[in-house]
Amino acid sequence: MTNIFKANKKVILMVKCLMVQGTSSNAGKSMLVAALCRIYKNRGYNVAPFKSQNMSLNSYTTKENGEIGIAQMLQAEAAMVEPSVHMNPILLKPKGDFTSNVIIQGKSIGDMNFYQYQHDYHNTAFEAIQESFNILKEKYDIIIIEGAGSPAEINMRKEDLANMEIAHMADANVILIADIEMGGVFAAIAGTYVLLDDYDRSRLKATVINKFRGNLDILKPGLDRIEEITEAPVLGVLPYDETLKLPEEDSASLTTHIFDENKDIIIGVIRLPKISNFTDIDPFEFEEDVGIKMINPNDEIGNVDAIIIPGTRNSTKDAKELFDSGLASKIIAKSDEIPVVGICGGYQILGNIIYDENKKESDVGTIEGLKLLDIESKFQHTEKIVTQSEAVIPQKEDLSGIAGEIFAKIAGEKVTGYEIHEGTSHLNSSKDVCPLLNVQKGQGNNDEGDFDGACNGNVFGTYFHGIFHNYNFRREFLNYLRVKKGLEAKYGEDPYETQKDYSLNKLAQIVEENIDMEIIDELLFS
Repeated sequence: MTNIFKANKKVILMVKCLMVQGTSSNAGKSMLVAALCRIYKNRGYNVAPFKSQNMSLNSYTTKENGEIGIAQMLQAEAAMVEPSVHMNPILLKPKGDFTSNVIIQGKSIGDMNFYQYQHDYHNTAFEAIQESFNILKEKYDIIIIEGAGSPAEINMRKEDLANMEIAHMADANVILIADIEMGGVFAAIAGTYVLLDDYDRSRLKATVINKFRGNLDILKPGLDRIEEITEAPVLGVLPYDETLKLPEEDSASLTTHIFDENKDIIIGVIRLPKISNFTDIDPFEFEEDVGIKMINPNDEIGNVDAIIIPGTRNSTKDAKELFDSGLASKIIAKSDEIPVVGICGGYQILGNIIYDENKKESDVGTIEGLKLLDIESKFQHTEKIVTQSEAVIPQKEDLSGIAGEIFAKIAGEKVTGYEIHEGTSHLNSSKDVCPLLNVQKGQGNNDEGDFDGACNGNVFGTYFHGIFHNYNFRREFLNYLRVKKGLEAKYGEDPYETQKDYSLNKLAQIVEENIDMEIIDELLFS
């Protein structure tokens, strides 16, 4: 590297790395990495996030048409750089039964169980991690690295591809972050230090405590004692801020995330057992008058204004769960009254049938859908379809329900999204169904690549993840619901984009105000 940095009055002639590891999953690693990316970007550095191995069902399609974890997409946004497959070279997408879809540098190499992956692909994965890391080193001044789970999983140390092995590879100092909200925070911090051997412990330089509510003076004796035990400083305590609105990394966060149902408009979201890419619903949380109700298979749908069946990593199993639980019939009944929307796997579930003769998707095989759209879906592709996509909303005439109401107002509008699916869909020749979008870039329904999705009356579906991130599309969808309830339509700037960037800046501000950044500078640049 020829870049020259000035930090702590020293001249630095090479890329610098810092790693954030956690005492557990969901401790706050992703958010701290995002904050540090924004902080150092604001200081004028060219920054990149890096997570060597991520296990997540929430993924994003990069411009290279490869998959990365949604957290690395957000961290790239925080750093104000284009997301790349090299920021998350290994992505594991769980399918159940201890099997995951393994994605290396954005491309799926197949489904395999833990033993196959660790014993047959461990070296291949590590080589890809090293290659991607070296590519980032050539382009960026600073790399902020995120670990996974906990480094103290001592039974897995030899197989480690996400924590201390990566810290050593990158020659990175490590900050440990711990979640106080779950209880036992001091035991978690001390236990992590104790369980690591000297070689790995040498990388741990400081600790951060996350999600604190209350009087900091009461916590201080514990902070002093934990510094004595670990012989490392506590850099600060991050307060819990409920006003921050940022994408959740994975379905585990849905358990603790609090959705506000006390709003004028309520969107019911079916919480499928294999739910994935549920960030498709994120923009609704930024609308002041819109709330979200998560509906489990055994729940009543209740009083909602629309239903969304989101993406799923296993559409045949989740379709079976909807029928077995009785929720399928409730959705069908509601479709006469309110809009029902399916995205990706949810779109397939809306159709007549999902063909899976070779049980490529699951051992369920071929299964009937809800029959709300006159389409048929099939699993036959040998390769997963992964692409960024663009389309235009066509003019649709003589359509009833929401399709006729909204699409006449935004005909000709361009929408963007991204596709991640293995199945393809075909519309039948019925007059009761028509394509949702005219595809300009991407795959859409099938190999012909001309159209995406389908609509009929109150029901529509699409393969485009991020469809509701398109403000005009979301605005008209919500305005239809508002007017139907006797409320006023709303216009203006997109609250999602403005508030998301505001949240990233506020997150960075919270970290700068509550953490000793001078020590972080020393850890990064020394």
